[in-house]
Amino acid sequence: MSLMSDIAASVGPVLFRAACPDCRARFELSAEALRLAIGASRRTTFYSFTCPECGSSVRKPAGERIVELLTGGGVRTLRLTPGPGTV
Repeated sequence: MSLMSDIAASVGPVLFRAACPDCRARFELSAEALRLAIGASRRTTFYSFTCPECGSSVRKPAGERIVELLTGGGVRTLRLTPGPGTV
């Protein structure tokens, strides 16, 4: 086990602060509750989750810093590839 693994194990799971645009609730989510999709542009890069308060599906844009934080915190990532005929 490496030093980084030891540190991560002693700190515990990473929690991310989020808010729902529908019900305006604020809460913390584990990495397992979030999904990150990385597309070819800023418009196609986003993260998503289900609001634990109202059950709404939430999708928000993810800039470079958000992508770094989410991937570093263990959020599952999907890399989107452009479809045929797109540039």
